[in-house]
Amino acid sequence: MGYTALYRKFRPQTFSEMVGQEHITRTLRNQIIANRVGHAYLFSGVRGTGKTTSAKVLARAVNCLNPIDGEPCNECEICKAALSGSLTDIVEMDAASNNSVEDIRSIREEVNFLPTKAKYRVYIIDEVHMLSQGAFNALLKTLEEPPEHVKFILATTEPQKLPATIMSRCQRFDFKRISNEDITKRLEIVCEESNVKATKQALNIIAELSEGAMRDALSILERCTQDGENNIDENKIKELVGIPKLEYIHSITQAIIEYNIDNAMSAITAVLDDGKDLNNLLWEIIKYIKDILMVKTKQKLNIYNEQDFARLKELAEKVTKERAINLISKLSLLEVNMKASTQRLIVFEAGIIKLCDKEENSSGNNNPDGGGDGSNRDIYERLDKIENYLRNIGGKPRVQTVSTNRAIEHKDTNVKTNSSAISGIGKNGSLPQHWKEVVNNLKQNGKIVLYTNLLNTNAVEINDMTVGIQFPGGITPFGKAVLEKPENKQELTKQISIACGKEMHIQFIDTKPQVNKIDEEQELSNFANGFDIPFDVVE
Repeated sequence: MGYTALYRKFRPQTFSEMVGQEHITRTLRNQIIANRVGHAYLFSGVRGTGKTTSAKVLARAVNCLNPIDGEPCNECEICKAALSGSLTDIVEMDAASNNSVEDIRSIREEVNFLPTKAKYRVYIIDEVHMLSQGAFNALLKTLEEPPEHVKFILATTEPQKLPATIMSRCQRFDFKRISNEDITKRLEIVCEESNVKATKQALNIIAELSEGAMRDALSILERCTQDGENNIDENKIKELVGIPKLEYIHSITQAIIEYNIDNAMSAITAVLDDGKDLNNLLWEIIKYIKDILMVKTKQKLNIYNEQDFARLKELAEKVTKERAINLISKLSLLEVNMKASTQRLIVFEAGIIKLCDKEENSSGNNNPDGGGDGSNRDIYERLDKIENYLRNIGGKPRVQTVSTNRAIEHKDTNVKTNSSAISGIGKNGSLPQHWKEVVNNLKQNGKIVLYTNLLNTNAVEINDMTVGIQFPGGITPFGKAVLEKPENKQELTKQISIACGKEMHIQFIDTKPQVNKIDEEQELSNFANGFDIPFDVVE
């Protein structure tokens, strides 16, 4: 007999053997017990969570001659034939390779014939979202009113691609990602039955790498036993899947937190010399900082031993929550930039060096951690007072921008005062061409301070999800505080998303580095005087 992969060898044969989907298996068993099985089901969810397995068990259960508590007995003639694949009344079809109208028409012709042995003819259509539009149309009527002896079970990883007319004709069950705890318990059973000795730490890492997919977890475990050695530890798994050693990840993260460029570059060189992939390295750094954040928020972590957890906790004490979140955001952006570049290593190293530059990360921020948790609170309060003052005064004020100190007269225009004035302009033309309209709309919505700091700026499309805002005159510390103010950034993101017709992200680009930094207090005074507002009002 040929070799059988672990995920096939240990495929659950009953609902009770499945893990992590109790909310679905319980309902299906109750339907079978009550003899209220539907004519069409839709199983949706990410890969490796049990959709096809549930479909196979359900197909046997409805045809089983001796069902036990809603489960197939797997001992009767029908169950044995189904398990061996010789039962023609249970038809499995892969829609990825059989997606034409002719394939569905053949099903429509077959359903008119009675089953040969079983009670029901069951059609399991996997990856059903791959069917063509014509095939969906051909399936509609049959799916809505099939003969009494026919059941349909559709499985898909992308339910959003299915027509609403198909989904409305099925009972839908959403399979969730399997928890790491459930995956680890299942792996322990598999290891015991396969005479494989694996450490608890190794199984935890496999569960983490599988990302909620049991099939992926079993595949990783199987790869670890292919060398003939049945002893598995965490180092063997990391070596197999190309994950850098934790000591390197810790060293790079520590260097970033402590602004130590030399140590960061040394650790990166060691990882690359070891033949590890850049994407895996970056992913591990992001995950490690995420775990630091989990430690700071008192979350439970099971994938680290005592020594590694102690080092993780030590780093957690050196960084604020705000900076940890900021690092994850910047590293995620670095990942996007790497994908768009042909020189990934250069982009990666430059990004890490930038994160290790204390002056760069502390620019415009009095907090040494760069977290921004309170360092700009006073200036935010003053900005609120200025905005409230401007909303309450009558007429159109004569304003000047902080970056150029040049007075600009604003005349009344016919610009609409709501977001519909800019809605969808990015669909009819390039957003940069309509950037002035977006900026003017901010003024009409009462965001005067934000509006004045965006005058003379340009918009560029970085990618299909990100818009960059260029500042030819540079971003001053005061301007940075205005732009980074949460409600201002949220409003700007909202207006740009409305203009583009889809959710967008924004990135501020300083095209003229600051040479002489202006004192924030003096700059705030200059800004208030530009509106002819007594500085006492702000204070």
